[in-house]
Amino acid sequence: MANGWRVELERYFSEDYLHFSDLVNPPEKSDREVEAIWKLLSLEQGSSVLELGCGYGRITNRLAEKGARVTGLDISPIVIRKAEEDAAERQVDVEYVRGDIRSLPWRERFDAAFLWYTTFGYFDEADNERVVREAASSLRKGGRLLIDQLNRFALLRDKSATYEVVQCNDDLRIDIIEYDALTDRRNSERIVVRNGCVRRTRLSVRHYGFSEYVRMLQNAGFETVEAYGQEGGEFTPYGPRLVVVAYK
Repeated sequence: MANGWRVELERYFSEDYLHFSDLVNPPEKSDREVEAIWKLLSLEQGSSVLELGCGYGRITNRLAEKGARVTGLDISPIVIRKAEEDAAERQVDVEYVRGDIRSLPWRERFDAAFLWYTTFGYFDEADNERVVREAASSLRKGGRLLIDQLNRFALLRDKSATYEVVQCNDDLRIDIIEYDALTDRRNSERIVVRNGCVRRTRLSVRHYGFSEYVRMLQNAGFETVEAYGQEGGEFTPYGPRLVVVAYK
């Protein structure tokens, strides 16, 4: 099963993913999110920070520009390569590692770690909890962990499948999304029409409520857990996102 998850994620976060990335996450949005992360994690110049599921480095490299010492980990070699290229263009020094967020090579190294933009919940229950434990182990005493996810309560308002379309010149990305309330998983099929080819990938993400996060995070060794809404605002039941910050 572990290899199955790996193949699915690598197929999903591919060159097609990068092709539409600036339309989905324009630079001004990334700049705003970096400011929120900096504040939520109480970062300072020289803070050591780990981004799990760093993608193409849109957050990681900006944090480095602000003076953090940043490490980014992702399973996809394609997005890691793009992140390294962007870091070189920005002239920042970021450590990029290809790896699995369920098995980290670091112990008590970082001041803070985070999973941003629904990077948590890809796996089954046991492996999702393993991600949290590994993140906890990578943090020093007093370290902070931030998890940003779509808000499950808001997702439940969609009674039927939703469709999201992104167009880049003549290329199309179509996401067909359904939320399974019995398993609390958001299941999406992505159809990319590009260069005369049609490619399909699937992704399933488990969404957790705050009480579930508290249980998981405290079991992993965190002492306190706080809830926020989108980009660190106040959490509301039907707001778009749930942001959790845990303190070790």
